[in-house]
Amino acid sequence: MEEKTALQHKQRSFLLNDFFKRVFDIMFSLVGLVILSPFFLIIGILIKLDSKGPIFFKQTRVGRNEKPFEILKFRTMVTDAEKKGTQITVGKDSRVTKIGNFLRKAKLDELPQLINVLKGDMSLVGPRPEVPRYTAYYNQVQKKIFDVRPGITDYASIKYSSENEILGKSENPEKTYIEEIMVDKLKINLEYIEKRSVFEDIYIILATIGKILR
Repeated sequence: MEEKTALQHKQRSFLLNDFFKRVFDIMFSLVGLVILSPFFLIIGILIKLDSKGPIFFKQTRVGRNEKPFEILKFRTMVTDAEKKGTQITVGKDSRVTKIGNFLRKAKLDELPQLINVLKGDMSLVGPRPEVPRYTAYYNQVQKKIFDVRPGITDYASIKYSSENEILGKSENPEKTYIEEIMVDKLKINLEYIEKRSVFEDIYIILATIGKILR
């Protein structure tokens, strides 16, 4: 009986937290899009001047309840980059454009995901969404991250902010990503899900900004 009551309490707490988190996401993504709209225009012009192709990059990712969705980013690579290499960026990837390199370092390429947040595909904070190719490796425990919306940033993103440099030193980057980095990211994200709250999210957002500034 006590176990059932505890489970019900946990479920109510999860739903309540999910509600407040969604309200937080809508408010801040909407405000962010309005404030940052001039920068979107400037970045868009720079991308078009730097290389041929669209301003935005769209890619299928796996979201909440394993539902696929199209993630939005500013394009930082040459057109059809995925046909010319892997779905992960390794070291000084020749596919990355000049302006793309700057956008990646400053994490500005992620800004269009505020649209994904407003639509409900993503949250400001949550496990970074993966491509289907890599989620196919998840075991049943790891699939618990699909209980929540994926996010623009998380603890794992902060820890692996120099992921492409780490992979650049590996003899087999994709194997290193799947067997080491991805596994560690999932562990970090599962721990986050257990203690997540709006206050925790605010801390992660501030920590992300601090990491970028450093």
